[in-house]
Amino acid sequence: MAKEKKPGLIAEFKAFISRGNVLDMAVGVIIGGAFNAIVTSVVNILLSLATWAVPGGLKGLVTVLPALTDAQKGMDGIGQKFDASTLQTHATTLAKANYAEQIANDANYLLNNPNLIESAKSTILGKYTLHGTTYTYNLSAVIDWGAFINAVISFVIIALTLFIVVKVAASFSKARLAMAEKAKAAVAKEEAPAEEAAAE
Repeated sequence: MAKEKKPGLIAEFKAFISRGNVLDMAVGVIIGGAFNAIVTSVVNILLSLATWAVPGGLKGLVTVLPALTDAQKGMDGIGQKFDASTLQTHATTLAKANYAEQIANDANYLLNNPNLIESAKSTILGKYTLHGTTYTYNLSAVIDWGAFINAVISFVIIALTLFIVVKVAASFSKARLAMAEKAKAAVAKEEAPAEEAAAE
């Protein structure tokens, strides 16, 4: 008794990829990606308007939780958070602390080496993240209310849009079925007298 030959992996993949629903799904994924960009843009516009009075906008809606460990306390002299406008001051203070010995010998040491302050600024920016107009220490526990509100509004807009799309598609489908039924009835009506005449 001969064994049934099983299709190879390539043949199975070819059959899978050529199915209509796989192509429909691929188109859906591409359109979904494009639609996501539109939704993100609309959400950003709405949230910018809604949080106009909040310093730093939606990105400024964060709560920094109190430090429970030394790792969460932030850099010495700066702490867990600081206002963006004080970055230059903190960088200068850090540079002075790092080069205290050189400054003791030469009062103009920092003025003659401005890159030292820029280096201190880079060190600070490597450890802090800007949220609106406030820098927060990267190891601090932060509740990002802005991201949460953004996600909720995005969900509502997407859900509402999909609801409308489904309703419109259902009404088109219903109308198409009604037209098909009318066409069937018209064909049946035309065929009935011809069948009666043939029977006579």
